[in-house]
Amino acid sequence: MRVILLGPPGSGKGTQANLLQERFCIPKISTGDILRAAVSDGNELGKQAKAYMDQGQLVPDEIVVGLIKERIKEPDCENGFILDGFPRTIVQAEKLGEMLKSMGQDIDVVVDLEVDKGELLVRLTGRSTCKECGAMYHKTTHPPKVAGKCDACGGELYQRDDDNEETILKRLAVYTQQTAPLKDYYEKQGKLKTAPGRGTVDEIFSRVCEMVN
Repeated sequence: MRVILLGPPGSGKGTQANLLQERFCIPKISTGDILRAAVSDGNELGKQAKAYMDQGQLVPDEIVVGLIKERIKEPDCENGFILDGFPRTIVQAEKLGEMLKSMGQDIDVVVDLEVDKGELLVRLTGRSTCKECGAMYHKTTHPPKVAGKCDACGGELYQRDDDNEETILKRLAVYTQQTAPLKDYYEKQGKLKTAPGRGTVDEIFSRVCEMVN
């Protein structure tokens, strides 16, 4: 089972990817994770990526796709994987498709988490993150047991600088322009399924599971 999760910032892609990983025992692959791992390992692609990152530049699509290719060659991807946060553009989707085809693979399903703009603003402006383990909380829907402290590790919670309304609206505009067209791209391939992203985490997960099974 090879899955792509789509959805705007705040739609819950990361949370749903983690749950899918646990339920189906296939790894979640995010570009952030593989870039950090490659730089830490110091392999050739990692060195190339680091050169761009050190200059504050975006890592070229060719390098990112190359890193994804190396990742899905690993044994834990034998039964599939979940792509979280990639592709972000039509060009990236095309490069991903070409790479998978060269490996005799293909994406099975693309799940789009659909959430309206008003709900996204409420979610993102109330969000906080643990500095230690990265666990996420929300002041109304998922507050910590102790204010300002992570339930899991006791780390300090903070709000990201970009979780303010002005910045969020800009991020949503970028998503609409660059990433939303992927819905039409994958719908034409017969791979797109849309899951309403409202309700509890478990309710959304139940919908997602129906679509990937």
